[in-house]
Formats: sequence, structure tokens, C-alpha cells
Amino acid sequence: MAVCYRHPNRETGVSCSNCGRPICPDCMTSTSVGMRCPECSRETTTVKRIATTSERPAVTTAIIVVCVLVFIGMSSQGGGGFGSAGGRYYVDFALFGPAVAAGEWWRLLTSGFMHSGFLHIGFNMYILWWLGNMLEPSLGPVRFLALYLASMLAGSFGALLLSPDAFTVGASGAVFGLMGAALAMSRARGIDPMATGIAPLILLNLAITFIPGLNISIGGHLGGLAGGALAAFLMDRAVDLRRGAALPVAVCVLVGGLAVVGAFAVA
Repeated sequence: MAVCYRHPNRETGVSCSNCGRPICPDCMTSTSVGMRCPECSRETTTVKRIATTSERPAVTTAIIVVCVLVFIGMSSQGGGGFGSAGGRYYVDFALFGPAVAAGEWWRLLTSGFMHSGFLHIGFNMYILWWLGNMLEPSLGPVRFLALYLASMLAGSFGALLLSPDAFTVGASGAVFGLMGAALAMSRARGIDPMATGIAPLILLNLAITFIPGLNISIGGHLGGLAGGALAAFLMDRAVDLRRGAALPVAVCVLVGGLAVVGAFAVA
């Protein structure tokens, strides 16, 4: 029979659930994870959260600035008024199946930085800022950017899959990808997605996506959501997020690469 590590004259069959040292009734502290010794019971349990630092979301800010500058540039090209779709930039860089099939691969990315109106860019940038402040401090700038681009490419694939002959623009696919990633990361950390607001946000935006007459790319939203969730799921299982960026970035490159292959196949 083992004896208490603090009272050698007392036999015990109970061990600390954290360090494994034998403890007698006088040394036991009941916790939600079992009996603990006096030393371990004083330790503070680290709570896992999605965002764990106070770093400024530099990549998120840069993406928003680029989108705003592109929006202003598009507006200066005409096409029905300030903030309206049209003009040379729209024709040359928007997502369009026949052009992608002809080899204009850059449209898979450039279309994700373009918007067709004030409401369009305002709504996307607001959600991007909210999600970026949640995810970028936890992932770091490199992994967050990789996740964002993979989601964007997945959104482009989804848009071409359902509407290959339509001109499509907007960061919605990438934003939906961040929503899917936040949902996957919340579940992986044991956090209730309903409590964080992620699940209600996704449900609300999906409901808006299917409202007739709004000219919303259903494929872009669904493709981005699935791509972002898949990338985040694989990133969590590829490597602990604190051990370097190489493997998680490689996972995002894989997801983005598959999306590109799929986009060319359906364009």
C-alpha cells in the first residue's frame, strides 16, 4: 500500500489526478477533474481561447485597406456611379468562368478584393474586422493569411461550380471561410459556438444567402464556408498552433490548390 507523500505514516489508495503522488484524506482537494494534492490544487488551469493575445490584426487591416483602395479604383472607372459594378477593372479582374478557362487564373484571387457597392463592401469589411480580431491573434499573421487565401480560392471554386458564366466579385467567400474556420476552432477547443456568436452569425448569413433577388453568389458562400472549415480542421490536427507555421500553411496551400484545380475543371 502506498503512503501519503506528505505523511509517510499514512497508507492511502488515492493519488493526485495531476501529478500522481499518493495523498491521504487530509491532503486531498476535490476538483472537477478529480482529487489533487495541495501543490497541484493551487495551480491555475490555463483556459484555451480562440484569441489569446492582444496583438493588432495587421493582416486583417491590410486586407481591408486593399479592398477599400480597389473599391475606389473601380468606382473611378465608371460603370453606373460610385461604388457600382462595371468599368475596365470589373471586366478584367472579376471572376468569370470562360476567362478562367482561357488561362486568366488571377481572377480566382483578384475577384475577392473587389466589391459592387457600398452595402456590399461595408458588410463584408465589418464581418472581416470582427473575425480577424478573433482569429489572427491566435493563428498569427502568416497562418491567418494562408487561411484567408485558401478560403477565397474555395469560394471562387464554389462560385464557378454553380454559376460559371456569371461575373462574380466580393470577399464574401473568404469571409464565410473565416466563419467556418472559427466554428471548427471553437469546437476543437471545447467552446460552445452558440455562446461565441459564431453559429448564429453563420446561420443568419446563410439565410440571407438564399433570399431570392439579392444577386448573391450561393456557390461562393458555401464554397468558402466549406473550404475555411476544412482548412482549420486540418490545421488543428496537423500540428499544435504554437509549434511553427510551416505545416499549417502547407495544409492551407493544399486546400487552396485543390480549389484551383476544381475551379479550372468547372470553368
